[in-house]
Amino acid sequence: MDKRIKVIHVAEAAGGVERYLEALLKYSDKCKIENILVCSQNYDYKKFESLTSRVIVLKMSHNIDPIADIKVEKALRNIIKRERPDIVYAHSSKAGAFARIADIGLKNKVIYNPHGWAFNMQQSTKKKQMYKWVEKISAYFCDQIVCISDAERLSALREKICKPNKLQVIYNGIDFVELNKESKQNVDLSIPKNSYVIGMVGRLSEQKAPDIFVEAAHLIKEQIPNAFFLMVGDGPLKKQIERQIDKLGLKESFCITGWVENPTAYMKKMDIGLLISRWEGFGLVIPEYMASNIPVIASRVDAIPNLIEDGKDGILVNKDDFKSIAENVVRLKTNPDLYTKLKLQAMRKVKNFDIKRVASETENLYFVLYNGEMNEN
Repeated sequence: MDKRIKVIHVAEAAGGVERYLEALLKYSDKCKIENILVCSQNYDYKKFESLTSRVIVLKMSHNIDPIADIKVEKALRNIIKRERPDIVYAHSSKAGAFARIADIGLKNKVIYNPHGWAFNMQQSTKKKQMYKWVEKISAYFCDQIVCISDAERLSALREKICKPNKLQVIYNGIDFVELNKESKQNVDLSIPKNSYVIGMVGRLSEQKAPDIFVEAAHLIKEQIPNAFFLMVGDGPLKKQIERQIDKLGLKESFCITGWVENPTAYMKKMDIGLLISRWEGFGLVIPEYMASNIPVIASRVDAIPNLIEDGKDGILVNKDDFKSIAENVVRLKTNPDLYTKLKLQAMRKVKNFDIKRVASETENLYFVLYNGEMNEN
């Protein structure tokens, strides 16, 4: 192929989507693909400059703001017209709406990756219905929808978002090279010696259930006196969680790090890693725990059972069941054979979650669309 395929990535949501894009673009074949990133002001956009042909920053609101959103639509349409990409790739719900509307009538292909359907979030029935209808209507204005897990694809089929042939599953992945670099970094957390550390990495938000983590910690501490609890992240519930910790008398046994750039370095401090989300499009931290050789306890929701086989390479618990979380932490602490078995099996499985595979499968999708093998609506 003489001509590189030009792809414009459009992204508004930071956090997990930003990490996904950083790894995807890092392993994109620059001889075959020209990547341009249009991102929100919330991105650390400087680090993307070496990964792309160029970065364009647009001020985007995460919430619905009609005046600001119209300005973004106009600016984005002008960018697409000027750059004349072969493919526009929109990441997450808000950017997905922006890109698909801005691209109407233009001659290119459009890929949309929701990175977890908004209608699967824990929210009012009215909001869920609104998100479903937005996705159904918007699906007509793209050529392919990438689902990050089989569970996400099944959700789309269940809600009749689009026809099955428009859905492409490309499982998420992690950057093992960066993970290895991070794991070698030393972090001093002043954790008491001989502590048994139970940790969670994630945003302190309703989705990640940090309140349930604290409730479980209260029960765990009663049975494991040297237990110490590490929360790696920040978010809107931080003050509430700090009050809950103080109320339960756990202040001396807790550390909340705030936002960090190298979460794997903190995982190395843990004896057990938790992901007890109330909803989860994928759960990228699970393979990160596995690669860090930490047994995982996770909630049995959405895509998580696709990643963990209960009792074989991790432990699954029901959503918000802090008693079961505590029981299984104690079970792992007192059963070294099970603890070792979960670690060994997880280390074998984690090889499947390589971002290089994600990059390769994504490029294959580009080539299919570029060569005109387009799915029907």
